[in-house]
Amino acid sequence: MASQAVQLRIEDRQVVMDNGILQVYLSNPGGFVTRMQYNGIDNLLEILNERDNRGYWDVVWSEFGSTGTTGTFERIVGTSFNVITENEEQVEISFTRKWNPSLKGKRAPLNIDKRYVMLRNSSGFYSYAIFEHLQEWPAFNIPQIRIVYKLRKDKFHYMAVSDKRQRFMPLPDDRLPGRGKELVPPEAVLLVNPVEPEFKGEVDDKYQYSSENKDLTVHGWISSQSEADPAMGFWVIIPSNEFRSGGPVKQNLTSHVGPISLAMFLSAHYAGEDIVLKLQPNEPWKKVFGPTFVYLNTLLDGDDPLELWEDAKYQMNEEVQSWPYDFPASEDFQMSSQRGSVCGTLLVRDRCVSDEYIIAEGAYVGLAPPGEAGSWQRECKGYQFWTKANEEGYFSINNIRSGDYNLYAWVPGVIGEYWNNAVLTITPGCEINVGDIIYEPPRDGPTLWEIGTPDRSAAGFYVPDPNPNYINKLFVDHPDKFRQYGLWERYADLYPNEDLIYTVGASDYTEDWFFAQATRKKEDGSYQGTTWQIKFNLDDVEASKIYKLRLALASANVSELQVRVNDPKQDPPLFTTGVIGKDNAIARHGIHGLYWLFSIDVPGLLLENGVNTIFLRQTMASGPLALFQGIMYDYIRLEGPTPFPPIKKY
Repeated sequence: MASQAVQLRIEDRQVVMDNGILQVYLSNPGGFVTRMQYNGIDNLLEILNERDNRGYWDVVWSEFGSTGTTGTFERIVGTSFNVITENEEQVEISFTRKWNPSLKGKRAPLNIDKRYVMLRNSSGFYSYAIFEHLQEWPAFNIPQIRIVYKLRKDKFHYMAVSDKRQRFMPLPDDRLPGRGKELVPPEAVLLVNPVEPEFKGEVDDKYQYSSENKDLTVHGWISSQSEADPAMGFWVIIPSNEFRSGGPVKQNLTSHVGPISLAMFLSAHYAGEDIVLKLQPNEPWKKVFGPTFVYLNTLLDGDDPLELWEDAKYQMNEEVQSWPYDFPASEDFQMSSQRGSVCGTLLVRDRCVSDEYIIAEGAYVGLAPPGEAGSWQRECKGYQFWTKANEEGYFSINNIRSGDYNLYAWVPGVIGEYWNNAVLTITPGCEINVGDIIYEPPRDGPTLWEIGTPDRSAAGFYVPDPNPNYINKLFVDHPDKFRQYGLWERYADLYPNEDLIYTVGASDYTEDWFFAQATRKKEDGSYQGTTWQIKFNLDDVEASKIYKLRLALASANVSELQVRVNDPKQDPPLFTTGVIGKDNAIARHGIHGLYWLFSIDVPGLLLENGVNTIFLRQTMASGPLALFQGIMYDYIRLEGPTPFPPIKKY
């Protein structure tokens, strides 16, 4: 039987896209998704909400020169509606919002074109938008851009973010006063009297369900089924990372209690102000966000509702394989024929490990706008394209938008960043083979000792059990144990009288190195910085030589790390980072934020034959959020000044 042609109905105050599988209603000319009819349900979106608070694009913006990650919240309201494409196979419609100087201070200085697309025989719809800032317009900041879908709380109760993170969720009512107790930070709520007693005593926090961009491809909700209504799935599918900021391991929100599902394009979460998009005076800018796909599915009689998650993953793979799509009508979205490719092989040269080149298996290799080593993790204005090298170090990056890029990479198990400052210009149809590229990681001498594994994360260190009064049951006996609430307070529980002391050769970093150097809560309720010690033995210290201490950090939040050697009162310290970081990963249950690498000269004169101690002091502990100030380590290594005895691993 032939499928129904796509139809478009234009009414006084709304527009309806209909392909016989679902009907999507949008306000005209605002461009808000107000109603989604599917499988006999009149509206999947929350009918208790106002029409402009069900499905929408929004932006947070602030004036030029302002600091921080907050600003004016603005739902993007279209002022003009246009039909872009209308035939039996597809419909594409546009809701535009133009800016002019009379709107200064009232609206973000952007022209925004919101597009919605429905295809024939497709169980869903696509949305993308073109944001444009003209050169002569005011400079300003953008901390956040996203799409929000708010579903019916009486229908959608089971949330799935990944294979290992899915569960029945509390109701939004459970977070309100009387049923929930607000914690610090306020996004975390202890459920004290929930509607469903099974949730009593749990903590709900949307940040517990964040994901890295590379893993954030599909998430959503499954409705509760009854005899009258079979289970349905509502899924947000993000088929490409090219339009998301911060690279493959930038963390973003997914779905959370509401029930709410998000498509995050730009956010300061787990990065801080470093990734706020700041348009300078006389700076033009244009970027296409999306398309993303809202996919709906339903059960056949008798099937397990979790089959909807498996089907959503299958559909996600179909969307990924179809990228870049061939149907968007905007000339700003580049089709496959307008794109190019880059391939090559990444090798590592570390003479202290091997005389041969080391194959960079599993390396992350990417193209991002020209910058400097590691700048991709703070980059938010352009596009990025990443892949992983295979077991031979070979990588191939396809479907790269035309433009100028640098090549960046990092290798799990190897410290530091690869960056090539040569500009790669991608033109339509180009196939660039860069051949063998060699990454020489920071190295001055042989490894005397090391703590941790360089993987840009604190996941390999000791993550404690949570306070039993503040648990999320999903993360009990779960590989993402770090997502439990309040783990920062557990440091003082485990080290009540003195700070952490780690002895090289006797301690085990998986058990004896706390995952975060957090502040310590004092009896009066205030907080203080902490000083960790690394004790190690040296023989035959070369006093006239320079040793090298490598400190790789996985996160920093308003912290200052001071390094002293064999004298806890050394003034000034041998090294200080200064106050760094605002990624807030400790509070938001991340196991990393932004990556930092410091290489510190340690004069041999400061070292002794026999036992030595390195003091790592995090000094900052002030203000209302002092409990979240701190750092996470990725990896620490001390290098000797002379070539190359065998490596010891502790």
